[in-house]
Amino acid sequence: MIDINLIRENPKKVQEALKKKNWDVDFTELLELDKTRKDLMREVEDNKAEANRLSSTVPMVKKSGGNINEIFAKVKEINEKNKENEIKLKEIDDQFKTFLEALPNLPDDDLVGGGKENNIVIKTYGEKPHPNFKIKDHVELATSLGLIDYERGSKIAGRGSWVYTNLGARLEWALINFFIDEHLKDGYEFILPPHLLNYESGYVAGQFPKFKEDVFWLEGVEPKRFLLPTAETALVNLHRNEIMNEDELPHKYFAFTPCYRKEAGSYRTEERGMIRGYQFDKVELVQYTKPDQSDAAFEELVNKAASLVEKLGLHFHISKLAAADISHSMARTYDIEVYLPSIDIYKEVSSASNARDYQARRGMMRYRDKASGKTKYVHTLNASGLATSRVFPAILEQFQQEDGSVLVPEVLQKYMGGIKVLKPIKK
Repeated sequence: MIDINLIRENPKKVQEALKKKNWDVDFTELLELDKTRKDLMREVEDNKAEANRLSSTVPMVKKSGGNINEIFAKVKEINEKNKENEIKLKEIDDQFKTFLEALPNLPDDDLVGGGKENNIVIKTYGEKPHPNFKIKDHVELATSLGLIDYERGSKIAGRGSWVYTNLGARLEWALINFFIDEHLKDGYEFILPPHLLNYESGYVAGQFPKFKEDVFWLEGVEPKRFLLPTAETALVNLHRNEIMNEDELPHKYFAFTPCYRKEAGSYRTEERGMIRGYQFDKVELVQYTKPDQSDAAFEELVNKAASLVEKLGLHFHISKLAAADISHSMARTYDIEVYLPSIDIYKEVSSASNARDYQARRGMMRYRDKASGKTKYVHTLNASGLATSRVFPAILEQFQQEDGSVLVPEVLQKYMGGIKVLKPIKK
């Protein structure tokens, strides 16, 4: 949630920043509500003070033989007026909250406006593979190698689903174990969160209320629960409504979960196979930091995600996203995008993002500053580390050989029982 003080102090600046996210907003009504709210709060406090003053005169008036009933009547009148004002305040607070919680996060100042057409590639790793034979796409390779059964996946779960089989299941698990070992080595704490989350979790993450229809909800369950779309949604709620000690920070967590996404891919070539489905596996990284640690934490997450792809030996690049291409709750995002030779495009395997204090304000996640003793909002950051449903196809396509086999990346071979080559299965 955006700090209301930013809007009070410079509404035009906030308005211009949100325009970079293609979000048009007029703060006139909000600021008028804010003024009315302040006036009512002042009147309520003044009335309380007057009621207390009048009540304090009762003993003296009574002692002097005065009419205390007039005082009681006046106090009652003041209290009735305050009840009316408090009802109005509640209505204004609800309008205020509804307005603010719908606003996206402010993009960082250095981001250009507009959508993905304005994204900038800031770094490239490795060279595009240029095999001297006709390449196959990952769907054909996964099928011929006996790694994925798309037909049975569709049969048991519908379109947008698949089944990992035999060495395919082992390769998927090898990727996950490789990622887990790398994050443990870097001092991140391993978390296995629940996959069914409550509404508050989606709200704090910034997905609700605007995107509440984009997740899978359980029907007939109260209170309502939804399937987590990413482990970030769970991890950024671990410290909801908590005040942390400054010495605790930064908190560094990672989680492995399946992710459940309501929109599966289309029949377009670039979304076939595993590129976009209803369920996929991902290892997710989240940090809680002090504001002055935030930028360094972001660079750390970007570099961690990139190092995983680099250690796999894959060609990829890093894109700095334009303001309108980053998600609703984020202020900054870099995408790590891996190359798929069969369609000559790059697909995201990790988004590293900084929410600044947007999620922390929604979830009242704070720390106590040792110097001042005051509470301050933390910053929350996340990055995929990594999503396997894009890495898996990239491995198949970039490491395919002319005979139809695929080389297993060296870092994964120990998790594959020493297997170095995946060979086509005999029909």
